[in-house]
Amino acid sequence: MAESKAVIFAAMGGNFAIAVTKFVAAAITGSSAMLSEGIHSVVDTGNQILLLLGMQRAKRPPSEQFPFGHGKEVYFWSFVVALLIFAVGSGVSLYEGVVHIIHPEPIESPLINYIVLGLGILFEGASWAFALHAFRKTKGKWGYLEAVHRGKDPSMFVVVFEDSAALLGLLVAMAGIGLSQWTGLAIFDGIASVVIGLILGGTAIWLAMETKGLLIGEAANRHVVDDIRQLSRDAEGIEQVNEVLTMHMGPDFVLVNLSVRFARNARAEQIERTIVELDRKIKQRHDAVKRIFVEAEARAGVDNRAQENKPGGGGGEMPAPAG
Repeated sequence: MAESKAVIFAAMGGNFAIAVTKFVAAAITGSSAMLSEGIHSVVDTGNQILLLLGMQRAKRPPSEQFPFGHGKEVYFWSFVVALLIFAVGSGVSLYEGVVHIIHPEPIESPLINYIVLGLGILFEGASWAFALHAFRKTKGKWGYLEAVHRGKDPSMFVVVFEDSAALLGLLVAMAGIGLSQWTGLAIFDGIASVVIGLILGGTAIWLAMETKGLLIGEAANRHVVDDIRQLSRDAEGIEQVNEVLTMHMGPDFVLVNLSVRFARNARAEQIERTIVELDRKIKQRHDAVKRIFVEAEARAGVDNRAQENKPGGGGGEMPAPAG
């Protein structure tokens, strides 16, 4: 989380500085593509503020109303970021582009635009390189797309997505202004703005798809689930593991629910000992696992027993047999 914050602060500072210079250039030159780029940078700056807000709110402790904490705040605000990129960034850029295609206006002082876009590429490129370096460290052996799909901390890959779209948009804006100047047709500036809007729209849709699963309750990665299943199978007194249900309540909070069948002759003390030991091993192997519930499968003629383990791994009270 600390690394994610550093990436977000770096991106936010760069985007704010770039936004100011782009708006000044758009006001002087009348460039539609430059105005779209300024709006894009403002949206990105606001998005990073929302990501920081989500990370801060996710730290709040559990309460009676939210017994599993507020970790999903990160997922909610990441989804809001995707919506803002689509609605504001993409929508305004498409609108500005269409207006300038229908009513093209000549660009004044294109040199100013080139200078601002060059500075933008420099600042945005530095932010992108910083975010990509941090993302590489967290993705491990996975490929980039696989790491995004499997990643449980959207605050990291959201910044990479935004910065990638921003760099691509800057190159498109420069190409649009260059073509307008070279051909004398101001329509290319409007076309560049439309292309920027489409880039932002595609980025927003992809981000929304990746954060949606986390928001509604995505399972832990397959290797985590498989390892928990194997540890449960190896536990003393457990004959069979039926279900291993997991859900991310936040980037660093996994909820686990196990359905197992204990040995027929297992006594209550042995079951309790097995559950406590299994709880300890799972949490020791996987730091993100914070809560574990173990449910015994009902047998014919045998009471159904369940056990809840508290976060400290000290076990819990055995509820009364199911009636």
